[in-house]
Amino acid sequence: MENQDSPVVLAGSMELLDGTEKDLGEYLGGVTLVVNTASKCGLTPQFEGLQKIYSENHDRGFTVLGFPANDFMEQEPGTGEEIAEFCQKNYGVEFPMFAKTSVVGDEANPLFAELADQSEQPEWNFAKYLIDREGRFIRKFPAPTDPADDEVIAAIDSALG
Repeated sequence: MENQDSPVVLAGSMELLDGTEKDLGEYLGGVTLVVNTASKCGLTPQFEGLQKIYSENHDRGFTVLGFPANDFMEQEPGTGEEIAEFCQKNYGVEFPMFAKTSVVGDEANPLFAELADQSEQPEWNFAKYLIDREGRFIRKFPAPTDPADDEVIAAIDSALG
């Protein structure tokens, strides 16, 4: 399932919601689910499922990386501080959340541009990209796919080994 010839997608650094820079290479060695998020979307309750799979698998080397984006019907209008407060207050989000960014088209950040090259760009908020321990793309799950879906859990378990 993994393509050893595919480029590493977890490269470079990006800004977290609190304004600090985070080297994406720090996530190499673990399995990562990259998700574009929005707090005013019909799929926003997926934060609950994302937090649950993060909590249940974090000790096994799994993390979720959230990337708030205002690309779809302006469903992420908040500032970084507002997004952080919303995610913590409503869903108890503990996984890393990055600064608001763009995830589609010419304005997409480098991570999502690379994911689009290897798969496809997000079709909506909460598209999920599974990344292996070497930082390579494994599989994309469409936005409506619940994080607790059996296919998502099986793919994470398989990647974790």
